[in-house]
Amino acid sequence: MAANLSQREPLPMKTLWMVLALLFLLAGSSRVRSADFDLQHGEWTRLLTRHVTNGLVQYAALHANPAELDHYLDGLAHVSEEQFDAWQRPDQLAFLVNLYNAATVQLIVSHYPVASIRKIGTVWKGPWKQETVHLWGQVMTLDALEHEIIRPRYQEPRVHFALVCAAKGCPPLRGEAYVGARLEAQLDDQARQFLASPGKNRVEANERIVYLSPIFKWYGGDFETKSGSVLTAIRPFWPSTNSPALDLPGLKVRYTDYDWSLNEQSSQ
Repeated sequence: MAANLSQREPLPMKTLWMVLALLFLLAGSSRVRSADFDLQHGEWTRLLTRHVTNGLVQYAALHANPAELDHYLDGLAHVSEEQFDAWQRPDQLAFLVNLYNAATVQLIVSHYPVASIRKIGTVWKGPWKQETVHLWGQVMTLDALEHEIIRPRYQEPRVHFALVCAAKGCPPLRGEAYVGARLEAQLDDQARQFLASPGKNRVEANERIVYLSPIFKWYGGDFETKSGSVLTAIRPFWPSTNSPALDLPGLKVRYTDYDWSLNEQSSQ
């Protein structure tokens, strides 16, 4: 008599328990990984310490050995949205800023050598429209991370001193990771560093003109919403040697040229 293929022998109890245990481990591995995530971002700090000097990056070295950068970003990608939502707000924002900066560095590394980030992509789909950022089980663009998550959710204009678009016109890439416990001090320090660069921001008292980075034109609304005006927002961080010049009557605002060349360390 032919065997009835519709009837199968039940799995032995020992085998069944082994299968269930394996499924449990596989299902829980990502949760364990995200729960154990290092909120000090030590891996990113170690990478920055070795490859960033005065805000300039050793892209050639990272291109030759991208494993550590890839591993760090893989760790960020395995943090679940549920785990993220349980963190304190400063830890969340630090995480997202580090993600943006690390993903931008990875974008450059994956296209290296390149003279400018604006050389990546096409006229219709530039670098910030590339789907390269892995977050909460999704793949998104740098634009989506910044404009759909970071800016509207946290409404913190100082992030514009911390998000680095791989250009010399940007604020300097910090040589350490952002961490929630020190985020306020780190953002303040970034603001002071950026505003102390006369090629990007300065006051010409005789002309009664303040020259500002185009960042304040592009995102002026963020600063105005928080402080009433751009000048009010930046005054606490302006270099003390010429901060009184910001109070000159009839001061006009002009914008400096934005340097889109790559924020790369010289190979010399």
